[in-house]
Amino acid sequence: MTLSKKFRTILAIGAACVPLLLFAAEKVDLAMINRIKTEAFENSKVMDHMFYLTDVNGPRLTGSPNYKAAADWIVKRMTEYGLTAKEEKWGPFGRGWANKHFEAHLIEPQYQPLIGMPLAWTAGTEGTVTGEPILAIIRTEADFDKYKAKLRGKIVMSAPTRDLTMVTNAPGRRYTDAELAEEATAPALGRSPFGLRPPGAAGAQPPATPEEARQRRDEQRKFQEKLAQFLKDEGVLVLLSAGYTGDGGTVFASSGGSYDPKRPIALTSVALTPEHYNRIARLLQHSIPVKLEFNIKNQFFEDNLDSVNVIAEIPGGKKKDEIVMLGAHLDSWHGGTGATDNAAGSAVMMEAIRILKSLNMPMDRTVRMGLWGGEEEGLLGSRAYVKEHFGDRETMKLGAEHARLAGYFNYDNGTGKIRGIYLQGNDMARPIFESWLEPFKDLGASTVTIRNTGGTDHQSFDAVGLPGFQFIQDPMEYTTRTHHSNMDVYDRIQAGDLMQASAIIASFVYNSAVRDDMLPRKPLPKPQPARQGGRPTE
Repeated sequence: MTLSKKFRTILAIGAACVPLLLFAAEKVDLAMINRIKTEAFENSKVMDHMFYLTDVNGPRLTGSPNYKAAADWIVKRMTEYGLTAKEEKWGPFGRGWANKHFEAHLIEPQYQPLIGMPLAWTAGTEGTVTGEPILAIIRTEADFDKYKAKLRGKIVMSAPTRDLTMVTNAPGRRYTDAELAEEATAPALGRSPFGLRPPGAAGAQPPATPEEARQRRDEQRKFQEKLAQFLKDEGVLVLLSAGYTGDGGTVFASSGGSYDPKRPIALTSVALTPEHYNRIARLLQHSIPVKLEFNIKNQFFEDNLDSVNVIAEIPGGKKKDEIVMLGAHLDSWHGGTGATDNAAGSAVMMEAIRILKSLNMPMDRTVRMGLWGGEEEGLLGSRAYVKEHFGDRETMKLGAEHARLAGYFNYDNGTGKIRGIYLQGNDMARPIFESWLEPFKDLGASTVTIRNTGGTDHQSFDAVGLPGFQFIQDPMEYTTRTHHSNMDVYDRIQAGDLMQASAIIASFVYNSAVRDDMLPRKPLPKPQPARQGGRPTE
């Protein structure tokens, strides 16, 4: 081949490749990204949102007055920002519950105020009650006979003491470069596809098989129901536990009863910090008389069994019938004020959509924010919304809006800044997200992984074949201090991290709203029929 022929061949190959390169390149408006960053860091409202969601409205258990007050406030605030906002009913959820008063004291042999909290959906004490504690470790139905006729008027301690080792590692941390590099690789064949979900958070340890998990849950549920009835029949005053982890005055606890109005109201139940629980247990083991005193007022609400999601949107332009969604769950548990789980996510999403509205840049697609209720009880609010608007995961019968959702972005792993994004098995989105993260590498966000993450609301969208994504976040103190604990409060929030997250999510949403094509989709999944109890299989 002559030199001229080689040159012409190279030109021909290059010309043929140009359309492919242009097709592969993802357009990013860096001037717009700069404006988003400037607004997010220099005019941030995210901590103001945090203040009202946590310090003012407090914990937001689904069905509680606090949850509804927070939803009302968000609609008002979004309207003030110029967005169209509303509450969208879903349900029935069940009865609401709120703790109105809590006192716990060690009276004998010496006085000590006790650190703890009542478990959700359990009864109050109807005034002050005093009683003797008793260790009654009941693990099987065979143990019922051991304690029959011995528990009336007693305060039952339901678990053994837990050894508390000295903490030698910092309770908060960020992901290392090595951890993120490992996360960016595909999981080994035969290994779980789930990624860096903070240890102990929902979805961290998927069961071996869904069937095994269902069997274990059903067996445990049936035993717990029988145990609860046994303790009530025996006349127990209060049921005590030490929370499921924690120390140093931190109590991790959630529910002790059912929000189903058809189920009986659960016995008064309290989780104590393990240091105080252990002291009481040691006194009993040494046969020293102990008296405890409780005054707990809990209130149930059954006048309205429905709940609401909060929806706000910015209308689009030439493709206004197509939608880009961003969301987080608004509900929380009740021990703290639901700051890292998940007022942080709600505040970030409010801030991201505020940023886009304030910049007043035309977007082709409609941008819609969803803040969900019932996440802590099983993604109930987002599942209801997806079923109403997009499709039924149980039958895979799809609605007209299913074809019009460009994508959904979720934030729900605490206060940590964004380090990247889970593709949720959607390899087609990889080059897109890599381009979108490029302007944020200097802010620590660059990892794109094929892996999945579970336990939060993007799964409701993914379950019907919609592009739903959750961001990788630094773990911070999520599992060591704040996740479902009495320390989940405003002071554990990292303001700079929420600003960074707001900028990145606003950027992702903007890019999705002006992109020529919608985000690529995986093949539709198979239907997921409901298991016993009415919830879809996991």
